[in-house]
Amino acid sequence: MSLLENLKPLLEFSQGLNLANPDACQAALAEEFPADGDYILGIAEQLRVGLADGTLCNRGELPMKFSRLAKPSEESCGFSVDVVYMSGAGPRHGHPKGEIDLCIGYSGEPTFDGNAPGWTVYGEDSVHVPIVRDGEMIILYLLPDGAFELVQD
Repeated sequence: MSLLENLKPLLEFSQGLNLANPDACQAALAEEFPADGDYILGIAEQLRVGLADGTLCNRGELPMKFSRLAKPSEESCGFSVDVVYMSGAGPRHGHPKGEIDLCIGYSGEPTFDGNAPGWTVYGEDSVHVPIVRDGEMIILYLLPDGAFELVQD
């Protein structure tokens, strides 16, 4: 089964989240899809295989390589689905409608914006500079309607 097909339960669940309350969303995701549960471990394995075989994260250069798995569509429940392989800082950007991140440790003891591997959720109108420290991560990004804005310092 393709990665996008396997993501369908996550996409459907995420469609019902209110990203105006990112803490509640993060808790709901962790309860429904625990980072150490079989479902997420299976997704993590598909991400690792895609990174290794070059079908994912085949654009850009470290500290941030990336790829788009899906544009917002009915199939993706209105989310853009991107995969990023990070070992440092990315560009400052904003999330007009929020952002859901599944962070998978790849090497070392990585953190994403100070968070351990697992779920990180940003609320509507949030802005940040994404940073992976102390290792490498594969991050699955879900953006409602693909809403994303680069922000100047």
